[in-house]
Amino acid sequence: MARVPHFTARPARKRALAAAGAALSVVLATVGVVAATTGAQAAAANLVQNPGFESGALSPWSCSSGGSGKVVTSPVHSGADALQATPAGSDDAQCSQTVSVQPNSAYTLSAWVNGSYVYLGDTGTGTTDGSTWTPGSGGGYQQLTTSFNTGASTTSVTVWVHGWYGQPAYEADDFSLTGPGGGGPSPSTGPTSSSPTPSASPTGGSGGGSCSAPAWVSTTAYNGGAVVSYNGHTWTAKWWTQGDIPGNNSQNVWTDNGACSGGGGPSPSSSPSHSPSPSPSSTGGGNGGPHKHVLTGYWQDFVNGATVQRLSDVSSQYDIVAVAFANATGTPGQISFAVDSGLSSSLGGYSDAQFKADIATLHSRGQKVIVSVGGQNGAISVGDSTSAGNFASSAASIIKSYGFDGIDIDLENGVNATYMGQALHSLASQSGLGSGFILTMAPQTIDMQSTGMAYFQLALNVKDILTIVNMQYYNSGSMNGCDGNVYSEGTENFLVALACIQLQNGLNPSQVGLGVPASTSAAGGGFVSPSVVDAALDCLASGSNCGSFKPSTTWPGIGGAMTWSTNWDASAGNQIANTVGAHLHAMP
Repeated sequence: MARVPHFTARPARKRALAAAGAALSVVLATVGVVAATTGAQAAAANLVQNPGFESGALSPWSCSSGGSGKVVTSPVHSGADALQATPAGSDDAQCSQTVSVQPNSAYTLSAWVNGSYVYLGDTGTGTTDGSTWTPGSGGGYQQLTTSFNTGASTTSVTVWVHGWYGQPAYEADDFSLTGPGGGGPSPSTGPTSSSPTPSASPTGGSGGGSCSAPAWVSTTAYNGGAVVSYNGHTWTAKWWTQGDIPGNNSQNVWTDNGACSGGGGPSPSSSPSHSPSPSPSSTGGGNGGPHKHVLTGYWQDFVNGATVQRLSDVSSQYDIVAVAFANATGTPGQISFAVDSGLSSSLGGYSDAQFKADIATLHSRGQKVIVSVGGQNGAISVGDSTSAGNFASSAASIIKSYGFDGIDIDLENGVNATYMGQALHSLASQSGLGSGFILTMAPQTIDMQSTGMAYFQLALNVKDILTIVNMQYYNSGSMNGCDGNVYSEGTENFLVALACIQLQNGLNPSQVGLGVPASTSAAGGGFVSPSVVDAALDCLASGSNCGSFKPSTTWPGIGGAMTWSTNWDASAGNQIANTVGAHLHAMP
């Protein structure tokens, strides 16, 4: 969501395939495997072959058929040559190379790129794939860097670079992948799926799985041994030792003893003293309100040209009001919130006490109020257990102090599915709200294109406490739908075909919402009239009022819709509240 006076349009592909980069290059450390490498690692060396294309040829790189990848002599970052590839309307011009690696090892990938919306990343890591991007408009080479850990059985990883649909050609040069070298030549090159391949369904405590389980995992079954689930994957172990997630003593977890099949460690002499409690059901959190289908709106605590509102000015049609935004502090993971001084000045004075009173007013109307974390400029990072604990404790304090009903995650500068998931489960426990805890998310379109992407992984990781994901169906350009076709933003087909991806890949219908801008002033692109939003909701719920794309099934329990923002909606005559809100509340 934009905090700035004038919205700057940009494609929403921020974290491409796993996690977004910030406007500057960022390092996205993927974590999660408990098994650590042992012994001295090989000295860091570049594992990428033909990293600077100085051979004058692409090999062993492989580019998508429509990408017209080639070696050029200008512009280059260093040496005499560089890669150039040109996206098309339905092709992002991906070029990739598969590299031999070692299991349970850490790697850093970097490259120098030139052009608009260029992405760098990796797939097939066996853990959480990493990626980053440059949102700039070219103007010279800049370095992108990301990192990852390999899984227990991972021996090769595919590194890739690509542009964005319909954008000009991009250049890439001087690739580097550092970490322990693999034990043999790289497999044949070629793109791979961005989603890790799930392991086979477990049969109980057979001990048939690998030792690639993470440092902490939620138990989903127990039958003689431990069957544990993490990031959508399943491991089976002979025995696991009971412990607690840091900061959350109410949930049983199990830590790997190295006793799983192929682990090389001795099995414990006896079984655990008692069976763990099953994890919460994955039916998702409730919306806490009277309506089956809900309208969510972001209320701006800053001034940017939209109607300036007190919280109590928000239309009663909004079921959930997300207060934007809480901010990062100097402590990793920690957040803070206070009414913005600029807003207070514009309103002739608006104190924290008045704001809290307005929250109580909305509660009296049956509305829920949550605090939103992030936004376009919200650089909040939760990348380890310490920052996860800081996030949970600080967010819990804010929720209790102001009387919020939960939290919204709108992180546009990267998300770590492992540790943010840990933080949110801990927060749900600490908030004191019980089953009334509301958790919403507002990922960008690219973040939910597949389950291999970090935001999608996060949503699945917290599905048991998740209320709704209101993906931003704007500032996106064209995107792939669930049928594999490319759809343009600002159309009913775009809303339906992209929602279909989430509905077909693990989220409950009630956890899927359509995030739309309230007016053409609220976003750089993707505005649709409220009647189009209503039609898309009907198409998804009942198969009626569809455009040219109609899904093969329907989801009568579709969650609802969201808009940025209540302020921009007020500037446009509350057309979202009065049209979409009323339509949602009348749906069966």
